[in-house]
Amino acid sequence: MRAFKLLKLCFLLIAISVFPTSKTIASDNIETAGDIIQILIPGIAYGTTFYLDDREGRTQFYKSFGTNLAATYVLKYAINSERPNGGDHSFPSGHTSAAFQGAAFIHKRYGISYGVTAYLGAAFVGYSRVEADKHYVGDVIAGAAIGIISSFYFTEPYKGVNITPTHSNGTYGIKVSKNF
Repeated sequence: MRAFKLLKLCFLLIAISVFPTSKTIASDNIETAGDIIQILIPGIAYGTTFYLDDREGRTQFYKSFGTNLAATYVLKYAINSERPNGGDHSFPSGHTSAAFQGAAFIHKRYGISYGVTAYLGAAFVGYSRVEADKHYVGDVIAGAAIGIISSFYFTEPYKGVNITPTHSNGTYGIKVSKNF
């Protein structure tokens, strides 16, 4: 469980880092934060497999990461659409696909309660790409879909103990489960 506390702390630090300090530099900060977070999310996902000595998860991460990367770049070069800023290879967003691949891996492998913050960070990455005129909304949505699909296809739930908060009909509880 200590690993999951560390995971939550990492995402808290990511969330704090995205708040700009001045309105005049907000746009640059948003783009820079998005650039950093798109690396941090899959990095944290991958690092967690080492921290938990989760060799099976590491193999699943390799497969989903490689598939995501290949699919994203094959589409980028096959479609070669123009970016809002005039550049090329707009579709799909590679930053967004990387961020959502990591977030979906965390969700599927370690549970939605850990994936929520990662998904929020990944959504911010998508927003940062549109805000910086690097991508259209459709590019970001496609990148997110590729990232999520690649992780969900290759990733199985962790065979440790999962503890998840629950709420149903005004009743709160904790669900404890273990996969065998």
